[in-house]
Amino acid sequence: MSNKIGPYSIALVSDFFCPNAGGVETHIYFLAQCLIELGHRVVVITHSYGDRKGVRYLSNGLKVYYLPFIVAYNGATLSSIIGSMPWLRKVFLRENVQIIHGHSTFSALAHESLMIGGLMGLRTVFTDHSLFGFADASAILTNTLVLQYSLINVDQIICVSYTSKENTVLRGKLDPNKVSTIPNAIETCLFTPDCNQFFNNPTTIVFLGRLVYRKGADLLCDIIPKVCSRHPTVRFIVGGDGPKRIELEEMLEKYKLHERVVILGMLPHNQVKRVLNQGQIFINTSLTEAFCMSIVEAASCGLHVVSTRVGGVPEVLPVDEFISLEEPVPDDLVEALLKSVERREKGLLMDPNIKHEAVSKMYNWPDVAERTQVIYKKAIESESPGRLDRLKGYYDQGIGFGILYIIVAIIIIFWLTILDMFDSPAKNRAKESDKNQ
Repeated sequence: MSNKIGPYSIALVSDFFCPNAGGVETHIYFLAQCLIELGHRVVVITHSYGDRKGVRYLSNGLKVYYLPFIVAYNGATLSSIIGSMPWLRKVFLRENVQIIHGHSTFSALAHESLMIGGLMGLRTVFTDHSLFGFADASAILTNTLVLQYSLINVDQIICVSYTSKENTVLRGKLDPNKVSTIPNAIETCLFTPDCNQFFNNPTTIVFLGRLVYRKGADLLCDIIPKVCSRHPTVRFIVGGDGPKRIELEEMLEKYKLHERVVILGMLPHNQVKRVLNQGQIFINTSLTEAFCMSIVEAASCGLHVVSTRVGGVPEVLPVDEFISLEEPVPDDLVEALLKSVERREKGLLMDPNIKHEAVSKMYNWPDVAERTQVIYKKAIESESPGRLDRLKGYYDQGIGFGILYIIVAIIIIFWLTILDMFDSPAKNRAKESDKNQ
């Protein structure tokens, strides 16, 4: 094997990207920026967001395709295969894409791109940002329909924690040798402490996240009144939105806590630092989490983190100095918060600037990008399955859904053949070169 890596032409594909804010969106943006700096050619493919349609250029010349696909639920597109295939094929050919890198188990667009690109002979990589169970109906359906079949023919897979890797291998019945672990990172220069507020503001606990069941919004509704009743001055700031916001507001009304709890609603990412700097303690109540970017952002701003001990969270930060871990039980989390408040009032929490410097060394995007390009090299140099082998791969996973995937793959192969007859890659490249001249 050659030691030289790239440069490669890469398409990062997901339903979740800017202007939407979230962990997957942030990951894709900063990964793309660092890959460009390493010399690779990178485009992002996502669905349109309101008036944001067509081709846009972001920082560093990052080219983004906002394609006109129908959004079905929670930002994810409606899977159509045939409807999206001509668009995706066109972009892959126009940009001379070598590697398709899909992100997020929840992204139908990512999985469609992996399937279509694989049948076009392109190399495929997938990053799993989620952590699922094995028992409930939604998890069983996701594991079977999405991971077990969608990832069987993917060349390389990346998980954001070792716990997530074990989970993904089991859920998708995958070969562990093609699954790697590369953690998330943050742009630590964007998340710096404000020592004046840290030491002089009243004791403030911050929560930032979607107000949904999976993020532990029900736990938050239980924790806040108990902490406030046992400590006379502690304040809470809650940033984020979701279906559980109504229950949170009802809780504030019931316990008359409007003066001690501020609900900010959905925050743009450039406002996160400003909110974090107002507090000294960060609470994460997630019930399942592969990595959790928000606790790293909070630690980078100098806050002490109190979190549920779930998924890959115990791998993220050093315990005790940076983070206090408890089971997702309201009373346990209340005790952990009160202990952290006491440590803050006695001046026993780590200095924010020292904590920021430590986090900067733990997580940075250039390191993530360099490790990711090694995975791209493995994908390029590995033997990718041909079309017949891909059909066999679906069949070997089980005759039920396997037949469905085989039928869809055959339809894609048929239409790819037809399109190649009338709109060949050679013609596309010739047209592009004529335009450039």
